[in-house]
Amino acid sequence: MSKVWRIGIIVGTRPEAIKLAPAIAQFRAAPEFETEVILTGQHQEMVAQVMELFGLTADHNLQIMQPKQTLTDITCRSLQGLEALFVELGLDLVIVQGDTTTAFSATLAAFYQKIPVAHVEAGLRTDQLWNPYPEEANRRLISQLAHLHFAPTELAVENLQRSGVVGEIHQTGNTVIDALLKVAESQSGCEIGGLDWSKYRVLLATVHRRENWGSPLEAIAEGFLQILAKFPDTALVLPLHRNPTVREPLQRILGNHDRIFLTEPLDYAQLVGAIAACHFVLTDSGGLQEEAPSLGKPVLVLRETTERPEAIAAGTARLVGTESHSILNAASELLSQPNLYQRIATAINPFGDGHASERILEQVIRFLKP
Repeated sequence: MSKVWRIGIIVGTRPEAIKLAPAIAQFRAAPEFETEVILTGQHQEMVAQVMELFGLTADHNLQIMQPKQTLTDITCRSLQGLEALFVELGLDLVIVQGDTTTAFSATLAAFYQKIPVAHVEAGLRTDQLWNPYPEEANRRLISQLAHLHFAPTELAVENLQRSGVVGEIHQTGNTVIDALLKVAESQSGCEIGGLDWSKYRVLLATVHRRENWGSPLEAIAEGFLQILAKFPDTALVLPLHRNPTVREPLQRILGNHDRIFLTEPLDYAQLVGAIAACHFVLTDSGGLQEEAPSLGKPVLVLRETTERPEAIAAGTARLVGTESHSILNAASELLSQPNLYQRIATAINPFGDGHASERILEQVIRFLKP
């Protein structure tokens, strides 16, 4: 009988759950693996929604989440919980995704137990250590410890090579496209109370990043108001992050506008429906820069830097910053220049073809074979 490898797939936040769901399905269907899905609990409710959507269950949950938790809290509680679990499970490989504090903590915990780490979505870089914070540091630290690097694009491969990493590097595409295309097959539209999607050109916005807290967030909100003032045929859907530091300024500045629809966080199926139905996306999210182009939607990136310059180079996204006038100018161009809009909407998405998880499974089997 051939050996069955035991692997641990670590999930902390909703984006990790979305991007790892296709990989979890691949590994659970493969007879070569006994797959342990481990939640740290960095996000609780939002991860549960994603797991339910994809028909997945977790084997372990550390439930580390606490009110007003700091990065130190997340790191320490994840390290302690994962150490005990890794010793108990006797894993052959740990798989982490992206650049969250959960992913970094899991990588360090695995390193301490001499368990190889595979890093999904490896090689993203801004080359600015504080921007985004703490993600740029997290992904650099993970890269130095991982044995397998699954890079979504050619540029990500080059970033890893330039970093001098010691693990194997494989270009796979991004698993988020696998997840998106699967959900889009069955999802039609997104119900938002009081919004008639056919009546407006609806803009979908999301903002949450730490580097945008404070005055940048307020400037972004003012930019949204200016867009709606200039274009009366537009409306804005903005799902609010649960963090009060993000929610409260947005509610204060935008809450009384009759064409702004502030909602609770959309579950992933609703989000996919909203992307498909909207005119274009304004976001500081990394994932949406990858997802929206697959559904033919231009993206305006509300950040000063992006670790996904492939989107800018491919023409699927524009980096517009956080100043109100810059946001208004970029949105105005898309809303008043149909040829420009069409060129961005039809540009080829550089982040994958929907088969990244299959490639990851193949490379893990090859790596683990004696």
